[in-house]
Amino acid sequence: MPVSNRFAGLFLQLRHIIGALLAALVLLGLGGCSAVKLSYQNAPELTYWWLDSYLDLNDTQSRQLRAELKTLHAWHRQHELPLYLDALEQMQRMAPSNATPTQVCTLIDTLRPRWQVLLERLEPGSAALAPTLTAAQLEHLARQFDKRSQKWREEWRSGTPQERQARRLKRLRERAESFYGSLEESQVAVLRASVASSVFDANLSEREVERRYRDIVQTLRLLQGGNPSGTSIQARVHDLLERSVRSPEPDYRAYSERLNQENCATLAALHNSTNAPQRRQLADTLKDYASDVRALMTAPD
Repeated sequence: MPVSNRFAGLFLQLRHIIGALLAALVLLGLGGCSAVKLSYQNAPELTYWWLDSYLDLNDTQSRQLRAELKTLHAWHRQHELPLYLDALEQMQRMAPSNATPTQVCTLIDTLRPRWQVLLERLEPGSAALAPTLTAAQLEHLARQFDKRSQKWREEWRSGTPQERQARRLKRLRERAESFYGSLEESQVAVLRASVASSVFDANLSEREVERRYRDIVQTLRLLQGGNPSGTSIQARVHDLLERSVRSPEPDYRAYSERLNQENCATLAALHNSTNAPQRRQLADTLKDYASDVRALMTAPD
């Protein structure tokens, strides 16, 4: 389970809220079944209010964005939820057995192409909205990013190294227990050892946070009122979304891959330390998720 914060800029967060909502919540342990179902049902409205808090949209932009989000949500329900259901059922089948880090990473990797498909669906609407943003709106966005950066530093940089490790361990334990139930001390020790030896680098992570925020604001400022450079607006939005998913910084990409491998190893080690009742609870939780996905697939828009 990743212990690093999943850095989200404007469009990256939109992708997470709608497109990877179920995958992230299930694979990373960020919420219960009922929370996933409720959040997904209300994803267009929740996403709209989140974006509005960052951009202070006007009436015309609001109508345009609400329509785009509603269309995106309907498409996602029809075409993407069945794929998430397949992944959940596969995890349920795997729950009783031990797992290797490779198996964990392979499972997670099966959902990565779905994120890319969603990015492609986001591009036209994002390209239509971007040039309508005003200087005042982009200043508001920059201030919101500054606040988010400060919150990130408070969470990941404040306190002594021991205090920071304790916070990360607490979060990991809570996520694990939401699937397996109460952990034994030996199982907590697995997580503690992972945190203590983690490759997590707050400095490198913070630089990437700041890069993404700067990239979003700079790109949107370039697109204000059109695109004087001659490059198509959609092409610039496409490149921005790509950079949000795949950093242009080689050092960060290498670091992110090391962290992903570490997370897969930690999740496999924890799972392999669990007993039969804990694995049954995991299977039951995944079954509940799958039932919610089936209900969402047939729910009226």
